[in-house]
Amino acid sequence: MEPQLGLIEQSFNVRYSIRVREALDELPDSFTIADPCISGHPIVFASRGFLKMSGYSTEEVVGRNGRIFQGPKTNRRAVMEIREAIREERTVQISLLNYRKDGSPFWMFFHMCPVFSKEDGRVIQFVAVQVPILRKQRRRSCGFGRNGVTLCEDVSGFRETVLGSCRREVCSDSVLEMDHLQAMDFGFGSDDRELEVGELCEASDVEKRMAATAINNILSVLTRYSELTGRLVCGKRCCMARKGFLRSSLIISLGRIKQSFVLTDPHLPDMPIVYASDAFLRLTGYARHEVLGRNCRFLSGVDTDVSTIFQIKESILTEQACRVRILNYRKDKSSFWNLLHISPVRNASGKIACYVGVQIDEGCSNQDKHGLSPELWQRSVVGAVKVAVRSLSMGAGTSKS
Repeated sequence: MEPQLGLIEQSFNVRYSIRVREALDELPDSFTIADPCISGHPIVFASRGFLKMSGYSTEEVVGRNGRIFQGPKTNRRAVMEIREAIREERTVQISLLNYRKDGSPFWMFFHMCPVFSKEDGRVIQFVAVQVPILRKQRRRSCGFGRNGVTLCEDVSGFRETVLGSCRREVCSDSVLEMDHLQAMDFGFGSDDRELEVGELCEASDVEKRMAATAINNILSVLTRYSELTGRLVCGKRCCMARKGFLRSSLIISLGRIKQSFVLTDPHLPDMPIVYASDAFLRLTGYARHEVLGRNCRFLSGVDTDVSTIFQIKESILTEQACRVRILNYRKDKSSFWNLLHISPVRNASGKIACYVGVQIDEGCSNQDKHGLSPELWQRSVVGAVKVAVRSLSMGAGTSKS
């Protein structure tokens, strides 16, 4: 988990001023920020409001995927709609049933939007605001029981005092909104477990406005603190995504491949790296922003065999796969023998979309932990990359497809 936490730190520290977390923590809203560029699309920030609502600690949330809050009654169709929005890099607003740490379910209005790099139009993060839906519960609590007694008697003491003798006609929006805020202030008491989890609970206009306001406030903070580093972000794609960057949907798919590899784009000058796996970053010691956009030869050094580099160039010119043993260098200048396998990756139309380079440190003692030879291990990685690229190139694969 430690290497993952290091990547999460970089997710914020490279893009924003170091004080951005403090500014975000001052916001009262319940929200999370996730990074699709890190393997597993983990949460990189969780607000105090979200932690209070969910019952989790920061350590239990950061580094985890948002699916940990789903449960047996969570609507699969709603989850697929969120995944589709991520794939298409767009905003989504939907009612969703999630679960707290103690296992209790609750309905919320889920409003998620992408955060774009102003420089090149890439999606770099997703902000998700969660507003609890309490209106339906309020209507149920003010209904009539079988004996003519209002169901208000079944909820908290506060509601008994204020609404104990209520009738349907006096449960106005103003009372409901006050009750909504009261529930938020008291950290969501056990009464909202009475929600019918089996049926859809729609958000009110008030809850939708709360979510929209929260999104605007969060984006305002992110924008302001990105200006301090010169790596500006915005809530809308300010320019077309620069050719050579991958869509977040493909990055998420590639993130499931745990071995060391990079993707390079042969259609761009100097064939730069457009994707680097977490394992590659651990192997070389570089941060992701230090790798993307560079040619792989930056790993070469004074004792790297020039003839091996020429062999790699020839295989690329002839659009053929190759496997070489090359001396490379890490960021700390230490050297290692790299068993490198390079292969072209074609999209669904048969055209070369990119090249994949799979690295194995010859001196690594656990390189055969899967019971495979280095060559078979590398071929399995190449196969997984090809499946990811081809499955997405028809719709939302690479930005050039």
